[in-house]
Amino acid sequence: MKKIGIYSGSFNPVHIGHISLAKYLLKNADLDEVWMVLSPQNPLKENSVLLPDNVRYEMLKLALCDERGILPCDVELKMPKPSFTVETLRRLSVEYTGVEFSLIIGADNLAVFDKWREYQYILDNYRLIVYPRKGNENQQYKKYSGNILMVDAPLFDVSSTQIRERLKNGLDVSSLVPMAVWNFIKENNLYK
Repeated sequence: MKKIGIYSGSFNPVHIGHISLAKYLLKNADLDEVWMVLSPQNPLKENSVLLPDNVRYEMLKLALCDERGILPCDVELKMPKPSFTVETLRRLSVEYTGVEFSLIIGADNLAVFDKWREYQYILDNYRLIVYPRKGNENQQYKKYSGNILMVDAPLFDVSSTQIRERLKNGLDVSSLVPMAVWNFIKENNLYK
């Protein structure tokens, strides 16, 4: 059975930390592929600085075009908004029978996982792969029952918020995003 990790995010923009984490999980979490699922709107986050879905998805495709085993996925762009992870997992499980899906989340999300829609259903039906996030190195997973894999992934000191702020201030971010994404941002004058 093929094992696929679902790594959702707004990817606003996608950066080297996202891709480095996906590569690490591909090698260390018993996965055949990682699908980076572009989320149109996280119900728990404000969207005031969110670029249009098609623009963020284009950057995601550019970032992953040369990556083996890491694929862009637009399933949530075809679903009602706001998108809920439980519905995404259900849809993928119906569309791709014979695939074992795991959900990849950060420790910061695990800390508020009980606020997610049907979180217990997710725990009962899917493996959770949890990576560390700065400031969330605690033992939150012990309060949940389910198949939870805590991975000792490195912390990547880069964020989309930091990148947007640097761009807004006219600073270079070429070392923080894939070159194709950097070129796309410059050509389209994004995040100004």
